[in-house]
Amino acid sequence: MAFRNYATRRKAVQTQTLREQVVEFVKEAIIRGQLRPGQRVPEPDLALRFGVSRTPIREAFRQLESEGFLAFTPRKGAVVSPITSKDVRDFYAVKSLLEGYAARQACARFTAKEIERMDLLNRQMARCAEAEDVRGFFDLDNQFHEVFHQACGNDKLYHLIRTLVQHYVRFRIAALSVPGRMKNSVHQHEEIIDAFRQKDIELIDRLVRANAEQGCEVLVRELEKAAPTTF
Repeated sequence: MAFRNYATRRKAVQTQTLREQVVEFVKEAIIRGQLRPGQRVPEPDLALRFGVSRTPIREAFRQLESEGFLAFTPRKGAVVSPITSKDVRDFYAVKSLLEGYAARQACARFTAKEIERMDLLNRQMARCAEAEDVRGFFDLDNQFHEVFHQACGNDKLYHLIRTLVQHYVRFRIAALSVPGRMKNSVHQHEEIIDAFRQKDIELIDRLVRANAEQGCEVLVRELEKAAPTTF
């Protein structure tokens, strides 16, 4: 099986473990469409390519399964998971509810420092959107949402949201990859930041939910107009 056109990031790879290198490699191949839904991802090919034993490969596969990139079947082993419209709607419905509630709870606790942090992250995201850097945007977006997740004051809610979004990394990256989504998200973030400045609980709840709901809408629309194998 050939993996082609994989652009390595030399500095990052130098600091990554073998498991992390395999995870990044397979993720990129799936996101770029070099590995298609339902396609088998063979351990021997990856072990040969990276010059490692099966152990880090299997560890990487477990992580990729937890993030929704891979599934395991009795006869094929590890295969690329499909993305269905139902799965996307189910995920974003839960994300919207949990994040909206977390934002409401964070509102009274928010400080000028946290607002400044979100504003800085959003400006960095704007630059990623201009450069069409989806992975960079995704990492910053995680940090942006983490600010009010942590400020909500409910540790169980925080860990519940964290587990949920980590399990569906692929959905979120796919949504951000849709043309125009990153720039629109930056604009939505600006509105969220302003709502936190105003300490408008109802507005914050509505805007945070809308941010999740639009991620759902753009991805479902893309899935319905294109072949499922696009993702």
